[in-house]
Amino acid sequence: MESESHLLLKDQLCFPIYATSRMVTKLYQPHLDKLNLTYPQYLVMLVLWEQNELTVSAIGERLFLKTNTITPLLKNMKDKGLLDKVRSTKDERTVNVKLSIAGIKMEKRAEAIPIEMVNSMNLTLDELKQMRQLMWKFLDGFK
Repeated sequence: MESESHLLLKDQLCFPIYATSRMVTKLYQPHLDKLNLTYPQYLVMLVLWEQNELTVSAIGERLFLKTNTITPLLKNMKDKGLLDKVRSTKDERTVNVKLSIAGIKMEKRAEAIPIEMVNSMNLTLDELKQMRQLMWKFLDGFK
């Protein structure tokens, strides 16, 4: 007889989300290795390719990351020559982040990644779109 417990792994929402996140990151890694990027660094690059020059806090907000998490990530990327950090002349507490020439050039090399990812997943385009929409609907509740 099956347990009446609400603590069965198969009945949890958290586990398939967690496991999916790990598997998606694993699928990305070979592509990101070619760019010498970690997955969090790739996310920063996506934000900056979309809108170059943002504050550290704006990048953190877009990625649901706190400043103490994003700051060392950005420092590492600056050390790699992918971006520049400049203190605002209007408010010295504000740091602006902008892609370097190398960061801008990397975008062309990364263009095929989303297509390669779609091709590596066992879901149709409609299923992927539906899944993405549901996840954004959930995340929008935290903005």
